[in-house]
Amino acid sequence: MGDISNNQRDIYNVTRLNREVRAVLEGSFPSIWLQGEISNFARPASGHMYLTLKDIHSQVRCAMFKNKNRLLKFEPENGVEVLVRANVSLYEGRGEFQLIIEYMELTGEGGLQRAYEELKQKLFKEGLFEEEHKQPLPNMPRTIGVITSPTGAAIRDILSVLKRRYPAGNIIVYPVAVQGEGSAEQITTMLRTAEKRNECDVLILSRGGGSIEDLWAFNNETLARAIFDCSLPVVSGIGHEIDFTIADFVVDQRAATPSAAAELVSPDQLHIKQTVSLQQTRLTQFLKVKLDHLQDNILYLKKRLPHPAIQLQNNAQRLDGLTVRMSHSIESIFTEQKNRLHEQSITLNKHSPLQKLQIYIERCEQLHQRLHQAANNLWRNLDSQLHTLTRALNTVSPLATLNRGYAIVQKYDDQQIIRDAGQLSPGDEVLARFSDGQARCTVNEIFKRSDYEKDT
Repeated sequence: MGDISNNQRDIYNVTRLNREVRAVLEGSFPSIWLQGEISNFARPASGHMYLTLKDIHSQVRCAMFKNKNRLLKFEPENGVEVLVRANVSLYEGRGEFQLIIEYMELTGEGGLQRAYEELKQKLFKEGLFEEEHKQPLPNMPRTIGVITSPTGAAIRDILSVLKRRYPAGNIIVYPVAVQGEGSAEQITTMLRTAEKRNECDVLILSRGGGSIEDLWAFNNETLARAIFDCSLPVVSGIGHEIDFTIADFVVDQRAATPSAAAELVSPDQLHIKQTVSLQQTRLTQFLKVKLDHLQDNILYLKKRLPHPAIQLQNNAQRLDGLTVRMSHSIESIFTEQKNRLHEQSITLNKHSPLQKLQIYIERCEQLHQRLHQAANNLWRNLDSQLHTLTRALNTVSPLATLNRGYAIVQKYDDQQIIRDAGQLSPGDEVLARFSDGQARCTVNEIFKRSDYEKDT
């Protein structure tokens, strides 16, 4: 096939190879649960943890970073069996396969933790944890309901905080068992009872700290859905700061401890007193400024208010002035209208039909005279032309020729004019027309020109 040049080869360097292998590993595996024994445990000054998880046949390198391991409830050590939730990855610097641990527990708690995670994922996908469903807490609730054990440390802490911060608020305790068999059902029933009675503005769901088994009543699916459907705002104060239950994710607001939950729902009376005192001071100052302003305004208006007699005089003078101005205005309007009328009359006279008719009559008379003169001139010209033509016609008229002694000879039968004697024969009848009358003649003899020219 021949050699392939370097330009045609996709040549990896080690960094690129490790980076792409890491991307493939992290993109191909979801978070996994893994059980094994800790060995080679190390925790340098950075606070990160590095360890190996092993079983009888294999081992794998693991890392757990500081932001995750600070939530651990135990101190890891070599030889301890643990259950971890981790992501598959690759350490690019050495090209070593490793796991990035997100969560770690001792294997005795593994079953409960897996059930907790499965329920958490289920409710999360259904949207029960969404912020858009959470209700705001009242600023100053009249009555605060507490769902907890009536003999536990949690209720004592809550009552102590509320007495110190908000003694004006009413407190209703809804007693329930917070751990043990049937505790989740009791809490759920009491929550629905408190909602139905509708005697509180906010509810606190609380208990003290403990293991995952102790807090398991608050990881109940039915309780979580009851909290989600509750029309009253619900605040949780369950366990310690590092303890998270399913109820903590569903409630409208979570507090780290029962005491913190009591502080969250109650306004501080000292702050209220300070706020009221400040508002009182501001209101007093505002009213004083407002009163001073009104007094100044009254004095100002009092100075501006004239005596009625003076006001009447001013109004009378003003009326007289308006009367004079109105008279002048009327006269001015009348004069202006009169002038406009005169101008319009002049303009109307210029466009009067009588004047135009007189002009047209004069023009007609002029045209009539011009027409009559033109007709006379035409008549004289025609008469002169007629005399001229008459004279010319008389000059060439056959009648004038006849008057000079000539005659017109025609054949009698067809009226043909005879111009040559050769047209006749002896015995033909002819008609001779004279200047006065005509004669019917018979041709006796024909003479040629040559015959009478000889005799001449």
